[in-house]
Amino acid sequence: MFTGIIESLGTIVGLDPDDQNINLRVQSDLATHLRIDQSISHNGVCLTVVGISGDIHTVTAIHETLLRSAISKLETGDLVNLERAMQFGARLDGHLVQGHVDTTAVVTEIRDDGGSWRFRFHYRPDGLNVLVPKGSIAIDGVSLTLVEAEETHFSVAVIPYTYQHTRFKSYNPGDLVNIEFDLIGKYVQRLVQGYRQDTEAGAKAG
Repeated sequence: MFTGIIESLGTIVGLDPDDQNINLRVQSDLATHLRIDQSISHNGVCLTVVGISGDIHTVTAIHETLLRSAISKLETGDLVNLERAMQFGARLDGHLVQGHVDTTAVVTEIRDDGGSWRFRFHYRPDGLNVLVPKGSIAIDGVSLTLVEAEETHFSVAVIPYTYQHTRFKSYNPGDLVNIEFDLIGKYVQRLVQGYRQDTEAGAKAG
């Protein structure tokens, strides 16, 4: 479990194919604080550390992860948002983030709002995605508050600190990002849908 508060920016220094998987070698100032088998969020994707050498750690993205996230689009030299798993008992500064990507979205607009930046994204809704204005969302692992929430688009406002210390400073229109919708909202949505299905089934049976 994560909070969506990015600890460090890493740099991809190697992408090594392994059958249908990819081993990512990431250089960062977090590497010396990691251990083998530790979970760490890479652009919002929870991956397990399988190797450490100096300031470089290695994780494996399996085929399923590559299909469902934007990890497959990473190239050597790209920046990666990094966050270690949260410690229970510590302050929760962002929101509860699982590190399980729900879908991907495309950056469609970047606007300087004079002191902050407005980012707009396009995504394909599937009926289980929950977007609520002023609600939470994780974009490449960054906990943010939704400004606009539409059927196929949403936008967020990014403060200067977040812009400078995450991948947001490197985004361009057309870039693909990982999206994780609010955990509580997803559970509520599934409960409501289950209730509706049970109600409809009961009405038909009656």
